[in-house]
Amino acid sequence: MDVSLRQVRAFLTVARVKSFTGAASILNVTQPALTMQIRRLEQALSVPLFDRNSRSVELTRVARDLLPAFERTVRDFDAALGSARDIATQARGIVRVAALPSVAAGVLPDAILSFRDKRPKVAFELKDVIAGQVLSLVQSEQVDFGVMGGVIKASDVETVFEAQDRLHIVYPARHPIARLKSVTPAALADFPLILMHRDTSVRAIVDAGFHSAGLIPRAACEAIYMMTAVGMVRAGLGLTIIPGSAREIRAEPGLRSRPIDDPIFMRPVSIIRRTGRTLPPLSQTFLEHLSICLSAALTEDRAPSSIDKSPAIRTAPRKRSISPRPARVRRKTPPS
Repeated sequence: MDVSLRQVRAFLTVARVKSFTGAASILNVTQPALTMQIRRLEQALSVPLFDRNSRSVELTRVARDLLPAFERTVRDFDAALGSARDIATQARGIVRVAALPSVAAGVLPDAILSFRDKRPKVAFELKDVIAGQVLSLVQSEQVDFGVMGGVIKASDVETVFEAQDRLHIVYPARHPIARLKSVTPAALADFPLILMHRDTSVRAIVDAGFHSAGLIPRAACEAIYMMTAVGMVRAGLGLTIIPGSAREIRAEPGLRSRPIDDPIFMRPVSIIRRTGRTLPPLSQTFLEHLSICLSAALTEDRAPSSIDKSPAIRTAPRKRSISPRPARVRRKTPPS
């Protein structure tokens, strides 16, 4: 059976206006051409669709039975075609991303919000997982692309963006480390540390940094999530090392952070995609947008510094002689 969508549209138009002349005008074809389309459809279906005479055009019983199915077919096709146009023009679609928890909680929400300013119908599927799982999700094409940290050793993925995220030591406000001129691996080795889990990209950088210095860190606890590690610091169990871009650094008003003065304590943050695969236009555009956002978020901590970069967060308004105002908090660029 060889039935074309053009023939089905011709049938529906004639059925609606009950006139070959009127249908031909609506479809902008000649009446003989329209008659030929209906005839070929009837031949394909092996059944007449219209009872015609000089004064009227009526659907046959079979045509009335087929009408709802043909209407549904055309409606579904038009809807699919509209969706395809939206996807091609990036007006609508789903972007699937896997990202490190620090990125998923930091720069990614802000990037999505700014991206949706011009594309409000775009949806996102986000998987916040540790680095190894980001790689697996990209390799299996369960996501369009991923944001991960650490060194990438896989031939079936390519890096399309890379920046450096400086690691910070997080500590209580009055901790002795605040008085040091420089925070080095040797200085950190004197204090108990809340280390990230061995499967995380941060832990790989920390282990490499201490090993390079010929030191062994004093591990007090391990944590998978940075918020857990920060909570342990707040409880007085030790200090922790996390990326300077992480929002968790600013989560506790009684804690401070300083960058570690050693070039090894830098975590590469990369956007990766499956090698040789074409991304949907919308995902490609968001990838480029996220690259700009990540670059801006990671710029602040690239230059070496030994000063405390996280002053106390005030919990009450500062009193002034004229009128009270909330204390001003110095904000950083959105973290990753």
